[in-house]
Amino acid sequence: MKIDASKPLEYSTEENSNKIFGFWVFLGAEIPLFATLFTVYFVMVNRFANGPSGKELFEIGPVLIETFLLLTSSFTIGLAIHAMRHGYKKAMMFFMGITLLMGLGFIGIEIDEFFTYVHEGATLQTSGFLSSLFVLLGTHGAHVSFGFLWGAGIMIQLWRQGITPATANKAFIFSLFWHFLDVVWIFIFSFVYLKGLM
Repeated sequence: MKIDASKPLEYSTEENSNKIFGFWVFLGAEIPLFATLFTVYFVMVNRFANGPSGKELFEIGPVLIETFLLLTSSFTIGLAIHAMRHGYKKAMMFFMGITLLMGLGFIGIEIDEFFTYVHEGATLQTSGFLSSLFVLLGTHGAHVSFGFLWGAGIMIQLWRQGITPATANKAFIFSLFWHFLDVVWIFIFSFVYLKGLM
C-alpha cells in the first residue's frame, strides 16, 4: 500500500481516496430517499383525518433540545477530525465519544417523542399526515441509530489500532455521514416542526 504523505491521512492512499469518493456517491443516493419522504410528507401534511395536526401535536422544547444535540455533535465530530489530522488520538476519541453521546441523547428524546405521540392516540394508522411524519422521522432516526453503532465500532478500532490510514479513513467517512444527517435534520426542523407549529 503506497502512502502519499503530502495528503491528509484519510486521503493518503488510492484506496482511501476511492472509498471517500464512493461514500460521496452513496450520500448522493441518499438525497432522493429523503427528498421522496419530504415530498410524501408535504402531500400529506394537511390530511389529518380524525387525528391531530402538527400544531396540536408538536412541542418545541424537546425539538430544540434535539436540534441542539445534533448540531453541536456536528461541531464535535469536526473537532475529532481536526484532532485526528494532528495525530491526537485521545482528543479524537474524546470528541468522537461526545459526538456519540449527543447522538444517543437525540435518539432517546426522539423515542420518547414517539411514545408520547402514540400515548396521545397519534399512531401510524391515524392519518396520512401522521404516517408520513412517522416514516420521515423514523428513517432519519434509524440513520442516527446506525451512525451511533458505526461510530462506536470505529472508536473500538481506534482504541486498538490507533490513528492509521485505515482508521482515519473510516472516521472521516463517518464524519461525512454525521454531517449529512445534520443537514437532513435542519430541513426536518425547519419544514416539519417550525412550519407545523405556525
